[in-house]
Amino acid sequence: MPTMITFDDMSRYTQKSFEESTILMKEAHENIEQKNIFLSYSSKDSQYLPYVINILNNHGGKVYVDKGDDRLPNPPSVKTAQVLKDSIKKCNRMVVFVTTNSKDSKWVPWELGLGDGSKTNSDIALFPSADKSYETTWLSQEYLGLYRRIVWGKLEGYDKEVWMVYNHNDNTATELSKWLNKY
Repeated sequence: MPTMITFDDMSRYTQKSFEESTILMKEAHENIEQKNIFLSYSSKDSQYLPYVINILNNHGGKVYVDKGDDRLPNPPSVKTAQVLKDSIKKCNRMVVFVTTNSKDSKWVPWELGLGDGSKTNSDIALFPSADKSYETTWLSQEYLGLYRRIVWGKLEGYDKEVWMVYNHNDNTATELSKWLNKY
């Protein structure tokens, strides 16, 4: 049975490797031309980003996040929206880090809408997380049911558990590294 990662699991990783987390965050907003994954997230969840980026990078992804991108003005403006829109289009895949905070974000639903309009459903995956691995309150936005989910579990044909992109509609999955490197 596939399970999602919990906040506690992610916190243990980021506390254990602070220096690596700092490097991952710095690399994730540089060189957009070399990125293949746009990572959308709520700013309230940014402490967990190094964990998500590490998982995606370790499976062949090259992740872009806007946090720290010096092309983005402060405070956000129309230029912010244009830079994000262009970045979403440049990346082959989109991963949305989904928690209960996502529904309150101004940017996550907008970014997902842009990704949905410029990519196929199979190019978008949710990376859900919550306090408990079985919790589904993050699914309160019905449209999230349209997308596959990045989860941990036993994949048919594998001897051990792996990260996978799980299609809950037909109970099938693809190994995360194969999904990330389709292009």
